[in-house]
Amino acid sequence: MSNDEAAPDSPGGTTESGEKTPDKLPTDSLSGTVCSVDLSGYGDGGSSQDSDSEAVASRVDRFGFLGGNQYTEPTEEAWKIGVMRQRELKWLDMLHNWDKWMPKRYQKIKLRCQKGIPPSLRSRAWQFLSGGALLLAQNSGKFQELDARKGDPKWIEIIERDLHRQFPFHEMFKARGGHGQQDLFRVLKAYTEYRPDEGYCQAQAPVAAVLLMHMPAEQAFWTFVQICDKYLPGYYSGNLEALQLDGETLVVLLQKVSPAVARHLKKQKVDPVLYMTEWFMCVFSRTLPWACVLRMWDVFFCEGVKVMFRVALVLLRLMLGSSEARKRAPGFYETIELLRSISSRSIQEAWLMEQVLEIEVTEGQIESDRQRQIRMWRETKGEMHPTSTRRRLYGLRNIYEDAGCQVPLVPTPPSIVQTDREDEEIKGGVASPVSNRSRREMKEEEKRRKKAEKELEKQQKHEEKAEKKRQRHWSSRMSKAGSKPDEFQNGLSNPQENGKTSEENVPVAGGGTAGETDDDLDTSSGVLDKISPLRFSTSSLLSELSFQETYL
Repeated sequence: MSNDEAAPDSPGGTTESGEKTPDKLPTDSLSGTVCSVDLSGYGDGGSSQDSDSEAVASRVDRFGFLGGNQYTEPTEEAWKIGVMRQRELKWLDMLHNWDKWMPKRYQKIKLRCQKGIPPSLRSRAWQFLSGGALLLAQNSGKFQELDARKGDPKWIEIIERDLHRQFPFHEMFKARGGHGQQDLFRVLKAYTEYRPDEGYCQAQAPVAAVLLMHMPAEQAFWTFVQICDKYLPGYYSGNLEALQLDGETLVVLLQKVSPAVARHLKKQKVDPVLYMTEWFMCVFSRTLPWACVLRMWDVFFCEGVKVMFRVALVLLRLMLGSSEARKRAPGFYETIELLRSISSRSIQEAWLMEQVLEIEVTEGQIESDRQRQIRMWRETKGEMHPTSTRRRLYGLRNIYEDAGCQVPLVPTPPSIVQTDREDEEIKGGVASPVSNRSRREMKEEEKRRKKAEKELEKQQKHEEKAEKKRQRHWSSRMSKAGSKPDEFQNGLSNPQENGKTSEENVPVAGGGTAGETDDDLDTSSGVLDKISPLRFSTSSLLSELSFQETYL
């Protein structure tokens, strides 16, 4: 049964096995939690129905939630033992040799995160992916120091008031004053001491609670710091400026992915902040079925905030993508109610991840529009809060580059043999034995890597020569035509002739213009000779090549 199977408007029911569900166990349709009700009253009447309800309510599913199978999808199948063991061994090898894997094998890490992290290793994997483990090693004893402080009474009061609201039907947080709520209080209070300028925001509590379900308080704290400071900077400041910027960016992306939905929301004057605030600030922990939450977080820690944009686009397309759905929401209030009552029964883990990975949204698109929104904000509303414009890191690569770790420009191409083994079908739940890679295979892989680097270097030299030649050609043309050099500075002749505004033709980081997506930039060797040298510098070309190979 899904999260909202026993919703308040349809109390009671039965599971697929015929067991009765408690008629006083309502769920919050917006969340993966159950509305806060007292289980102690079940069975007091002594009836068989009450007894059955008490038994179901006291059952704990594989995620730790009370209520039997309430938080799992009835159609999903658990990983076969052999498949799980095989993935665990691969992740163990990767985590034990993280300093070797991270600089050279990012694409393989990304692929494994998209497939799903084994539950037994999710704690360690999240810490490594987010850089929380690195931060913990650099700040030994810091959490204990922050935890020992009394804290600001203003924040203490608010945090204590919110503790019992976080996943009250999870076995870790069900008891008032239990160890789960105590650890949650410690993490949130420590953050107010670590970032006194930001303090505490209510949306931080469910994020910290999800981390505590998987790791001890100290590890959860540093992973939480990375989410707030690196992945979602400015989201939890009092004015929510960063969230508003991303709301406008979401609208721009929606116009490209699903124009009909974008037109409907614009017609009904539905501001994105009205429906995406809980989605983004809680990282969908109160929106999706729990299996989907964990899979989404696996990819989020690896690839960053673009995953949240993709999930939001999938949900908007799911709820309003058809003309029939839009007819059922003819007005402002109907549209808002529809987006706030997403049924988890219509979302399955495999389907969601397939849709998320198919949507073409890149860091370049998000960051380009974010910078444009910041400029517009400053022009119309004045300066923003410093935390709202803090540099955002887009996942694993940026996290480790920011920490000073070396990440190669060209990812190491995976071994053909290893790729076949990675995707090998395991029949009957028993994994086929996979031997270690031979030295010969490793040497071949190293040769391919060096060959790719040499080809890129050769291409760079070729482009530099072609650029000098074209510059001489353009100089000759300008001198003959008497044109002003300024007209050709950024590869822009006359914006009006191209049918684009000057804003659309402003060059952005990584090559191209603000009006283009990364898919519009053809960087194949056969087309490079035809691209204007004034539009692409050597450094921007290399950046674009790396960007497309890594993220698209």
